Amino acid sequence: MEKEILNYLSKYARITEEIEKAIANSTIFRSFKKGTVLLREGEVSKECFFVLKGCVRQYILKDGEDRTVEFYTEERSVVPPNFGASTPSDCYFECSEETTVCVGNPELERETFSKYPQLESISRIIAEKIVLEQQVSMAKFKSANPEERYLNLLETRPDLIQRVPLHQVATYLGIQPESLSRIRKRISKNSSIS
Repeated sequence: MEKEILNYLSKYARITEEIEKAIANSTIFRSFKKGTVLLREGEVSKECFFVLKGCVRQYILKDGEDRTVEFYTEERSVVPPNFGASTPSDCYFECSEETTVCVGNPELERETFSKYPQLESISRIIAEKIVLEQQVSMAKFKSANPEERYLNLLETRPDLIQRVPLHQVATYLGIQPESLSRIRKRISKNSSIS
């Protein structure tokens, strides 16, 4: 598991012995079964996660329905909005598949960054990249119609269609499952005509 983390970090910085030592000394790995809820609405978040294998779904309950906010798959960080604060969560995080993660918490982060400042620098670079990606993704999402959202999902994260139930994909796209079904039929029909 350490290898996967080091491979990921190597995309952003040269991996030194210090970084290898930091990962070896401070990384906590955990595996969860499909359906495990990592955080419930109303709970205080004491942990964040980095997905090594599997999928974590973030969702909210609104008007008695669950609505998917995000899917976190390999090499994605799962940081609940209230992480490190004492405020209760307004959403749920659940494993959609058997999932293996690295676990972090504020105390461990402070201790690790204090001992290994280079790791803190890399973490900041990665955090900045994630924020930029989220801004671009949100802008695309807001300016797209449902079919464009689905086509974008097929282009950027085609694995999700095979990994999670389509009704969850529909709520992620902000549409009803019936609408997603019509979009999928129309796209399939158009691609078979070409």
